[in-house]
Amino acid sequence: MINTVIFDMDGLLVDSEPLWGIAMREVFATVGVTLSPELTHKTTGLRTREVVSYWHSYFKWEGKSAEQVTNEIIDSVTTKIIAEGKAMEGLQYILEFFKAKDFKIGLASSSPLRLIEAVLAHLDIREYFQAAYSAEFEDYGKPHPAVYLACAKALHADPLDCIAFEDSVTGMTAAKAARMTTVVVPEPHNRHDPRYALANMQLDSLLDFNDHRLTLLLQH
Repeated sequence: MINTVIFDMDGLLVDSEPLWGIAMREVFATVGVTLSPELTHKTTGLRTREVVSYWHSYFKWEGKSAEQVTNEIIDSVTTKIIAEGKAMEGLQYILEFFKAKDFKIGLASSSPLRLIEAVLAHLDIREYFQAAYSAEFEDYGKPHPAVYLACAKALHADPLDCIAFEDSVTGMTAAKAARMTTVVVPEPHNRHDPRYALANMQLDSLLDFNDHRLTLLLQH
């Protein structure tokens, strides 16, 4: 019986992907690395240290360790989100929708826990979540299902009883690997990516989810 919903965070609940891109480009510039928006999209959905490790092995910069660059990016994006991070369309609506149905509500993000807590406080939505998990504490990040499985366990929920909401292919893959019913809300420029066919449902906005769509998912 589906009675639990687990949300991704970046790009789904908070419009942070552009801020991540800016923070990464600014910090990478300090080690002489220029990342175009196209290149930053290559690592969407990965943990920050995995992103930094990926580009460190590619560009082989010197002067700052990968760990230092990682921490600078996280500090920068946290500051930017607190200053100008906006809720994604339908955020309050979707949280109230599931709260009214007595669903258990969780969050499973690739972002570090300190950023998760900063976002939940900034958007004033901490009260909705019974569990908020970061992939930073797992051996593997998304697309591995570990963070989704950990969040489900914390909610005392069977993964088969969970709906996962995601915006990236990487996150969708993680949720499907956890055997969760998966809804994707991709960024406009990614909506026609054929890989999203793996999801149980695709929406243009969180506002598009309703009782009818929930019933369709329950019939899967």
